[in-house]
Amino acid sequence: MKIQSRVVSMPIDNIDTDQIIPARFLKTISKVGLGDQLFNDWRYESDGSPKPDFVINKPETKGCEILLAGDNFGCGSSREHAPWALTQFGFKAVISTSFADIFKGNSLKNSLLPIVVSKDMHAKLFATYAADPTMQVTIDLASQTITLADGTSAEFPVDEFSKMCLIEGVDELGYILKQLPAIEQYEAGRAWALNTLA
Repeated sequence: MKIQSRVVSMPIDNIDTDQIIPARFLKTISKVGLGDQLFNDWRYESDGSPKPDFVINKPETKGCEILLAGDNFGCGSSREHAPWALTQFGFKAVISTSFADIFKGNSLKNSLLPIVVSKDMHAKLFATYAADPTMQVTIDLASQTITLADGTSAEFPVDEFSKMCLIEGVDELGYILKQLPAIEQYEAGRAWALNTLA
């Protein structure tokens, strides 16, 4: 899995899940349309019209797949709708110096890669963006590296199981279903052994 994209810069610390997607949008069990509610209370006026100066409403951010966020992203209440809204909008990765544990787990289970970088790398990313908002960032999950256009690179951590699922494009259920032949073979052998002992 490799992502090469421009970034959306949101240098705000402690963005919680209610800011990512407000609680009133949690009644649905479908992901469809949640991208329209992403950052709803920051993104829209009270009459529902888009705020032209909010970052993801700007034409130049269209198609960006990487969100560069402040520290402690995804804090607050537990809700899978938060990564759902981010991925439905089109984001494939979020870069921060830290993530709330539950948000991080939900993201990895829903094809959103949470990337933790050092404070120095974080500052460099924001500084590079400030100098050139069209900057490209390359994320290579196989090598667990993030690389800037000037060649600056850093490694990021990700657990092996989540990495495998993201690379293969499957969730936990998809992984289990891929093991079905081995499961069926095991169960057939187990049934044979039980019948033999009976």
